[in-house]
Amino acid sequence: MKASTDDCAHAILEVAPAIMRTIRTEMRRHRTSDLSVPQFRTLAFIDNHAGPSLSDVAGHIGLTLPSMSKIVDGLVARKLITREIALTDRRRITLALTSRGQTLLTAAREATKACLAEMLQSLPPTDRTLVIDAMETLRPIFLHQHADTAAR
Repeated sequence: MKASTDDCAHAILEVAPAIMRTIRTEMRRHRTSDLSVPQFRTLAFIDNHAGPSLSDVAGHIGLTLPSMSKIVDGLVARKLITREIALTDRRRITLALTSRGQTLLTAAREATKACLAEMLQSLPPTDRTLVIDAMETLRPIFLHQHADTAAR
């Protein structure tokens, strides 16, 4: 049986939200207790986007610029991120993770990956291979779409 594009879209819409909920829950569970969810999401956004501005992060997190500025101030004070003058536009300030911020985020990701691996343990090896193949097939479609959306 050949699957239609609607069948593929339906399968993704049905399962992807549950997968993302699990990932978000585990990432938050493995953050340090002194880091709020908005602070943690800020670190993750900065890690996934090269040199974002305060406005970029605020738009993603859904906060006003003054509220986002307060969060960024706290993360800078804790030496988890830095503010840097953009190389291409000296009027623009960009944000970057410090090695300490990267270490904190990496620890949460590794713990989340271990949790996901445990959940997938019950799948037979052939099904795990199918999952990997499906993710590799979807990667260029959705990474390309994400890059296009971010550029707008």
